[in-house]
Amino acid sequence: MLLIVQIPCRNEEAGVGAVIRAVPRSVAGVDRVEVLVIDDGSTDGSLAAAREAGADHLVRLAGQRGLARAFEAGIDAGLKLGADVIVNIDADGQYAAEEIPRLIDPILAGRADVVVGDRGIAADATYPPLKKSLQMAGTWTVRALSGTAVTDAASGFRAWSREAALRLHLVSDFSYTLESLIQAGKDRLRVESVPVRARPVSRPSRLFNSVPEYLRKSADTIVRAYAMYEPLKVFALLGGVIFSGGFLIGLWFVYYYLFEGGKGHVQLLILAAVLLIIGFQVLVMSLLADLIGANRKLLGDLLYRLKRLENRPEPPPIP
Repeated sequence: MLLIVQIPCRNEEAGVGAVIRAVPRSVAGVDRVEVLVIDDGSTDGSLAAAREAGADHLVRLAGQRGLARAFEAGIDAGLKLGADVIVNIDADGQYAAEEIPRLIDPILAGRADVVVGDRGIAADATYPPLKKSLQMAGTWTVRALSGTAVTDAASGFRAWSREAALRLHLVSDFSYTLESLIQAGKDRLRVESVPVRARPVSRPSRLFNSVPEYLRKSADTIVRAYAMYEPLKVFALLGGVIFSGGFLIGLWFVYYYLFEGGKGHVQLLILAAVLLIIGFQVLVMSLLADLIGANRKLLGDLLYRLKRLENRPEPPPIP
């Protein structure tokens, strides 16, 4: 049983070494623990610090690709190394690496495919109220859309079984946290949350520059991920709302036409006709999107099978 602890980092020279050294090298139920560092185009000495701290594997991306791409590169490298369980932990020291045994326990016990470390934000009185409200609202949204019982959707401290990692296919360039949960839920993977200790991070986030930017990018990621798995629901709802609006405005015009002669209200008829046409077109698009979604499922299954073949363990040598 091989556990790979992957650490995506960008310009984390000051902290990545401490995180690596804190990773427990002996875990019950695991034969080997190895550390994999993914450098997302750092311009400081992050790689040297990681190497000095004892990282077993180093992957360097050509230029800054973003957290989602760095994370995905780590998953791919971990699978190629033969990992049975992959843990992701941030390089800024926010999460306690000593909690890794607790994090992977549901996977080792066969209860879960994906485990998310819950930082306990909801009960943390020291957490900024605005950020707490946004985190809780985001978690509620992801729970509703993914059908999982995750309690901290934005947490980056996570564990994947090999099977779950093989099924992971990301589209977003912003972050993997939200999209991967929606994907896990739609793929019927078992997702469990485990309470973990977290430390406050003094430096500002490098993923976004402001709260509005974070909200915009998160909303874009959630909508795209959900629409990719449930295109019929998304476009049928949108088309239905537009079509219903046109129908109601049409009834309004009929009322004026029958009881007031329709004078001065031709604009209602024009607006109703426009909305009815657009709504009908969107409803037709929902059917096309559903067909495309069916093809996406087939492609996802093919990609999963390809990954299994590509990352198949080497057969033992013939004696």
